[in-house]
Amino acid sequence: MIVRLLLVLFNLAWLPAAAAQTCGTAAPVQVQVLGSGGPELQDRRASSSYLVWIEGRPRVLVDIGGGAALRFGESGATVSDLDVILLTHLHADHTADLPALVKSSYFEERTRPLPIYGPDGNRFMPSTVAFVRTQFDSVRGAYRYLGGFLNPLVRGGYKLQPQDVYPLSGKLKARRQPGDETVYPFANERLRASAVPVTHGNIPALAWRVTAGGKNVVFSGDTNGRGEQLARLAQGADLFIAHNAVPEGASGVERDLHMPPSVIGAIAQQAQIKQLVLSHRMLRTLGKEEETLAAIRQRYAGPVQFANDLDCFTP
Repeated sequence: MIVRLLLVLFNLAWLPAAAAQTCGTAAPVQVQVLGSGGPELQDRRASSSYLVWIEGRPRVLVDIGGGAALRFGESGATVSDLDVILLTHLHADHTADLPALVKSSYFEERTRPLPIYGPDGNRFMPSTVAFVRTQFDSVRGAYRYLGGFLNPLVRGGYKLQPQDVYPLSGKLKARRQPGDETVYPFANERLRASAVPVTHGNIPALAWRVTAGGKNVVFSGDTNGRGEQLARLAQGADLFIAHNAVPEGASGVERDLHMPPSVIGAIAQQAQIKQLVLSHRMLRTLGKEEETLAAIRQRYAGPVQFANDLDCFTP
């Protein structure tokens, strides 16, 4: 008996810490934080990425920044189970591991298409369609050897389906409340994804809402929080994952890109969300959790948690 116990303990000692992480089994809907950091490698966190588990399977991937592909593997997820990839914007700390994820999927048995939704482009950033094609086009792509994922006839298997998300306009917009730019680009029998454009400096960016199993999860992505659209999207959400990339009192470029804690708290209160999770934790906010929480508490009194890589949250 003692020998058996020692063997068990010895084997467990060789398991990485991530192996003990489980998500998607405790509730019909759970969210796993694959990457809780920003673009700095010194924060020792994977960059932005989230996985929505539905009935025990990973169905929605939101962003896939540097290091997140490793976390994806550590979570036990497979690309074969994904219904959709949602991109908030195309900065490297939100998209850099997409090629690694796609290459890994070569060794799986996926056959159905994999849609990828993200923002349209402008003079500062390509559209989502152009971004994916620039990487995987079989003639001009940076990873042209993976061109079969855009044209399965070349290799067989499944097809990546990148699609740009545009704000509503014209007659469709006229049917909604003034200023409501919500779009509903994806739905299947398990879930629905809706989005609004948000302001992140001069970079096209989206916030996403995923509805599944009677629960609503909202991902702010990177935004300075100005305007009413994010609060509208987050209205009544069971879980709101907001990015804590700048401290209170931030100014200049960093304030033009990100929302400080007081703005996060104001949006959470206005939207009457049920639970707030703070992610995208950069070096300038790490270690300032008490200050951050105090600023949020001036506006929002509900549950607040700080995210770490591979944490699981139940809406």
